[in-house]
Amino acid sequence: MSRSVEEWIGKTDDEQVPPRVRLRQFERDNGRCRECSRKIGVGDKWICDHTIAIINGGQNRESNLRTICSWCDRNVKTPADVSEKSAVYQKRAKHIGAKPKRPWHPGWKRKMNGTWVRVEE
Repeated sequence: MSRSVEEWIGKTDDEQVPPRVRLRQFERDNGRCRECSRKIGVGDKWICDHTIAIINGGQNRESNLRTICSWCDRNVKTPADVSEKSAVYQKRAKHIGAKPKRPWHPGWKRKMNGTWVRVEE
């Protein structure tokens, strides 16, 4: 079965979702938050959010969008995205050698100038 309307794809990552796509997204999700399944009422704030955040490799397209209430965006989705972004950054930096492993030696400590000295017990 083919779509009756062509899928919206943003030209850039910064392009905002147009109102017609927001409306289609809201109707596709039956007016419910995809995080907490709460019915979004008249006057409630909601966000057309990326399922996979753009910063974490998601695409700015209609198939990557979902409806979530503003409470879930602030308290659930955004902290999870930040945590995932941090973990991905740390793994990438370690993999390419941009972030050296910190040596740990029992009985030694690093001074402020970067040199190592033996700790006297």
